[in-house]
This record gives sequence, C-alpha cells and structure tokens, in this order.
Amino acid sequence: MSVYYTLCFLAALAILIAFANQYVLKIQTTIAITAGSMLISLLMVMFGKLGWFNLQPLAVSTMESINFQDFLLKGILGFLLFAGGIGINLPALRDQKWEITILALFSTLLSTFLIGYGFWGISALLGWDIPFIYCMLFGALISPTDPIAVLAIVKKLKAPPQIAIQIEGESLFNDGVGLVIFVTVFAVAFGGSEPTFSGVASVFMHEALGGILFGLLLGLLAHVMISATDDGSLELLLTLCIPTAGFALANIMGVSGALAMVVTGIMIGNWTRHTGFSEQSKHYLDHFWELMDQFLNALLFLLIGLAIVLLDLGWEFWLLPIIAIPLCLAARFISVSLPYVAFRKFRSYNTFSIRILTWGGLRGGLAMAMALALPTDTMMLPSGVDLREVILIMTYAVVMFSIVVQGMTITPMIEKAKRANGDY
Repeated sequence: MSVYYTLCFLAALAILIAFANQYVLKIQTTIAITAGSMLISLLMVMFGKLGWFNLQPLAVSTMESINFQDFLLKGILGFLLFAGGIGINLPALRDQKWEITILALFSTLLSTFLIGYGFWGISALLGWDIPFIYCMLFGALISPTDPIAVLAIVKKLKAPPQIAIQIEGESLFNDGVGLVIFVTVFAVAFGGSEPTFSGVASVFMHEALGGILFGLLLGLLAHVMISATDDGSLELLLTLCIPTAGFALANIMGVSGALAMVVTGIMIGNWTRHTGFSEQSKHYLDHFWELMDQFLNALLFLLIGLAIVLLDLGWEFWLLPIIAIPLCLAARFISVSLPYVAFRKFRSYNTFSIRILTWGGLRGGLAMAMALALPTDTMMLPSGVDLREVILIMTYAVVMFSIVVQGMTITPMIEKAKRANGDY
C-alpha cells in the first residue's frame, strides 16, 4: 500500500476517534486522538505477545513506511506553524516582546543544559558510559515546547490574556530556536566539527537569523502579491504557497523554515489581513487555516500515539523514561522561574503564571521527529543497546505524559488563574 493511501486511512481513523470522543469521553480532541491511538497500539502489542490477532508486524511496517522526520520537519510543520502565526495578536505580542524573547532563547538554552547534565549524571550513576554530547542531544530535542501541542490544547482553554500570549508566543518561537539548537548539537555530535564557540555560534546565527530574515522577505512578497489581486480564491491560494514552496525553499537554503513560517504568518495575520485581502477573503482566512490546522493536527497526534509500536527495548531500560519525566519538568520549572525573578521587577503577573508555563509547556511531534532523526548504530552502550532507542523511548514517555496527563490536568490550574485575574 502506498504512503498516500496509508495517510488517507490514518487520517480517517483520527477523525473517527474524534467523532467517537464527542459522545464517549468528551475530552479535548487532540488528547483523545493521542490516547486512543496509544491504546490501539498497546492492545496490538499485547495481543501479539499473547499470540492473538498478531497485527503488530503490520503496524510496524505501516509506521516505518512513513518517514516521520520528513513528514513533520520537512512537511506539515510549515502548515502548522504558519497557521499558528496567523492567529497571533501582534500588539499583544509586542507588549510582552521581552518576556517571549527571553523565554524562547534563554529558557530553551538553560533547559537544554539542565536536562543534558541531568541525563549525563543519572546515566553515570547507572554505570552507563554515555558521552556528554549525546546527553545534550536529548536535552536539545526535548527542551522546546511544541507549538502544535500547545496551541491545540492550551489556547482553547482561554487562559488569561497575559499568560496566553506568553505561552503561545514562546511556543512558536522556541520551536524554531529548539530546532536550531538541535541542528547545532547534531552537527557537533555527528558532523565531525569541533564544539568551539565560534563554530556553534556560526551555525546558530545562520539558521536563526537566516530564518527570520527569509520570513520577512517571504511575508513582504506575499503581501505585495495578495494586495495586487481582488480574487478571493486566488488570495487564499497564495497563502498556500507560503508553507509549501516557501517552507521548502527555506529548508533548501539551510535556514530555519520554522522561524520563517512563524514570522510570515504573523505578517499575514496582522498586516495583510487588514490591508491586502478583499472582504470575502478576510471572512474565510481564519476558517480556511483553522480547518487545515485541525486536520493535520488530528493526523499528527494519531501518528504520535501509534509510534509506540516502533519501540523495542527490554524492561530494564524503562527506568530511564520514569526518571526523564520529572527531570524534564524540573528543568522546565527552573528555566521558566529564573527569568520571572527579573520580570517581576518591571511589572506584575498572575500568581499562576510560572505554574501554567511549566505544566503547559507541552512536548509533541516535534520532539518525536527529532528523536527519530538520530542515526542508528552510531551511539552504542557497553551493553550493546543502541542509545538512539533509549533516547527515543525517553522522548516518547515525556511526550505522552505531556499530552495526556499535563494536557488533561491543566484546566483546573487555568480556572484558578482566571479567578485570580478577576475574570469571574
């Protein structure tokens, strides 16, 4: 069966789970799809072990036929980030530009080092001789909050505006920053380059600044072209060129396509929306991209849940995932709390801000895609186990805990924040 047909059937399965959810569990759609697909995967694994309806080989071959890295990092990520950027309110973003910038840059870098050092120390205690650079790889791929997961879950809960714009803006920008950090550490680990400050800074600046500048140029070009026509259908089709050809061109140029899509989306949503679109297109712009976002999100979260069939480790290695969850939460809390020490000197914040930013810092498909991008048989433990598999199972544990547990339990925290903010 072709990859296209596979994706068609998986998309239908995701939508059917969402349909059933409105009558059964009635929880947030993305959580329901992720939990439902994970349950299906676990049942297939369990039945396979018992010799009943052994569908696991079919599931594994189906998942392996989809290159998750290319599908997300070089494919639908552009659509999802562009759609997220369109929905950002620029005046509100500008009001908290320093908070978002520091959280996206400083907090992501600090979390990377905290998790990297923590993983290195824990593995040493367990007697595993893991090189520090590989521990940093895990820190780099798991530190950025996933805007796909965050915008799909947290935004719909209508958190207080100040908290909402912080978590939305941070997740969109630290996604691009996290990808740049991962690419930089990856180049040091596998590219043979020396981990010098100038070398690392050069890779980082090329990816990050290049992506932002390319996004500005792409947004300007799109604005001029959209403003030059009054055909409503053509205007919407022009926006489709941004996360397709524009995102592909950014990747070919070696700049951050993720940051480019966020910047372009913000420009289209806050500038072109008011001065370039016809009245007909203004009405349909948000509906068109919201529908696109929901469809691709459904497919992505289904794939995250089904990815458990790709994991094949002995029970002795499940200790590290149990350790990874509190390690990542602790690093997130510290990396968010420290900037707030400085923030509170200049303005007041909701008393639940740090707790919501910590617990609402969800991880998702982005972390899984980066983990799956690690090469096989190059990071072998003394026991003969491929370290890629260990990192992959740790990443999966953190992602599933993030989406299912944190996503389902953050609502009471946001309700308390609303009461503290006087919204009731």
